[in-house]
Parts: sequence; structure tokens; C-alpha cells
Amino acid sequence: MRWLVTGGLGFIGSNFVRLVLRELPDVCVVNLDAMTYAGNPANLRDLESDPRYAFVRGDIADADAVREAIGSGVDAIVNFAAETHVDRSILDPEAFLRTDILGTHVLLEAVRERGIPRFLQVSTDEVYGDVAVGASREDAPLRPRSPYSASKAGGDMQTLAYFATYRAPVLVTRGSNTYGPYQYPEKLIPLFVTNLIDDEPVPVYGDGLQVRDWIHVEDHVRGILHVLQRGAIGEVYNLGGGNPRTNLEITEVLVEGCGRSMATHVRHVTDRAGHDRRYAIDTAKARALGWSPRIAFADGLRATIAWYRHHESWWRPLKSGDFLEYYKRQYGSRTEIAR
Repeated sequence: MRWLVTGGLGFIGSNFVRLVLRELPDVCVVNLDAMTYAGNPANLRDLESDPRYAFVRGDIADADAVREAIGSGVDAIVNFAAETHVDRSILDPEAFLRTDILGTHVLLEAVRERGIPRFLQVSTDEVYGDVAVGASREDAPLRPRSPYSASKAGGDMQTLAYFATYRAPVLVTRGSNTYGPYQYPEKLIPLFVTNLIDDEPVPVYGDGLQVRDWIHVEDHVRGILHVLQRGAIGEVYNLGGGNPRTNLEITEVLVEGCGRSMATHVRHVTDRAGHDRRYAIDTAKARALGWSPRIAFADGLRATIAWYRHHESWWRPLKSGDFLEYYKRQYGSRTEIAR
């Protein structure tokens, strides 16, 4: 079989490519990636000589690039390509509309026109918006509150509309906050770990009591693969780790794991605009399909800290140049707040 993976140089996409090539010897992977700031060739450099792996540089919003990547045909498309960081969506919402909505539309048109047997849209629990109590099931209303989550909700709705209108063979997964190897250091866990390794402070938004459910990337990509192979066409599946923690609790574990001090290394700063207080998803549907997370949160977090300690050559080049400009723009003007 031949699968097209879009955004395969990114964090979750590259871990998915590794999983497929490691465990499915009858599958070849074509990776279509635009190589934006988070699309890092180093994520899959060791696979470049693998005869079952091919890379095509291109934008999913470019129909010609998508046609080139599909070539004579593929048996499935798994769409990881997305602008993903809420903070960046607040600074530049238009880029999110192009990739997450227009790009998804271009892929869906290719599915419809070429008769591709399977399309999986990788989405996020953030489309459900703030969840004060309980947990969101797949049929819950979508209430996105940031440009990022709104763009992802738009891609989801297009995907499901193509099933309703054209009977396109689509699936959607909505994952919770994901952590692990190869995550670009703008996100909470890799940003904090790499800052702490360098004996630098970490910026905690507001009181740090925002709640997120965390899933290790290996469990997440196994869930995506499981849904791709066994999910019912036209359905949505939540993939969560079952590890709800406040951002402050996560910070405490990371600070301790890096041998630093909360008193000297944590800086509470003014909160993000429109910051959702709590996310929570019900994963019963995916579990009924036969998937469940395997990695205990404490074990996964320890392993992640160790990975960044042992892979400085991977992340140090990323925390320079444009990243430093972004970091200064994002955090430099934020006011430190008393605790």
C-alpha cells in the first residue's frame, strides 16, 4: 500500500511516519510537507534512505503539489498538516485559515476526484472550546474560541460535510494535548524543559490553573493508526490520555525533573487573550474500537525530559534566529504578575 502523510516533518506527523514504517512493512509513505518553521527535516533524517519513504516539498493548499504527491494514486491520506500554536494564531490568524481550512479543502477535493479509499483528518480537542464540567463527546457542539481552534473546527466541518454530501470516505480524530520527542520548542513542555536545561526562567500564563489532558505522542499516533485501519467512515474519535493536570502542576514536575526551583525559575505573566480554562474529552468511543493509551504519564514525562537532555543538537538550532524573535514578541512585553 501507499499512504500520503501531509505535515510529516512536524511533531505528531513525524512520529506517525516512524510508527508506520516500523510496524507496517507492506506500507510505503509519501510525506508532503511545506517545511514551515515547525517542519523540521531533522525529524526524519535517518529515514531518508529508506526505500519505503519518499518526501515531496509542497503546500497542501496548492492543488498541483497535492497532485504531484499523490502521483499514480494512494490508498489513504492522513492530514497532519496544520498551523497549530494558539499563540501564533493570535499574532497571525490568516496563515491558519489558509492551511487548516483551504488546505483541507484541497485534500478533500483530491479524495473525491481520485477515489482515494481513506482520508483521516487529524484535529484537536480545542474545537470543543472551554469545558467547565464533564467531558466532551464526539457529538458535542463545536465552540472554538481562538483563531487556531476555529480554523481546525472549519477543517473538521468541511471533512464531515464531504461525507454527508459526497459520501467521501473520511474520518476525524481529535487529540488532547500531546507531548514527547521532536516537539517544536514553542509548546509548553519542550519550551519549559529546554529553558530549564539552560537555567532560564519559564513563563506561566496567569495563575497556571488552566487544565489540559495530556497524551504521549506514541499513544496518540497509535490511536490515529487504529482509527485509520478500524474506524467507521464518517465518524469522529476522541483520543485523550486521561491525564488532566493544571499547567502549574506540569510546571512543578518539569522544574523538579530538571533540578531547578519554582521560586527562582517560574515567572507568572499576564494571561493569553481568550485562554480556555479547561479541556476534557470522553474517549469511550475510541476505546470501544480497541484503542487505549499505554504510557503512564509520569513515565512519559520523565522520558521526555531525558530525550531533550540527550538531544540538544536537535533543539538548540531551533531556539535561535526566528524563534528568538517570536519568543521576544510573545513574552517580552508581558507583565510579570504577583503570586
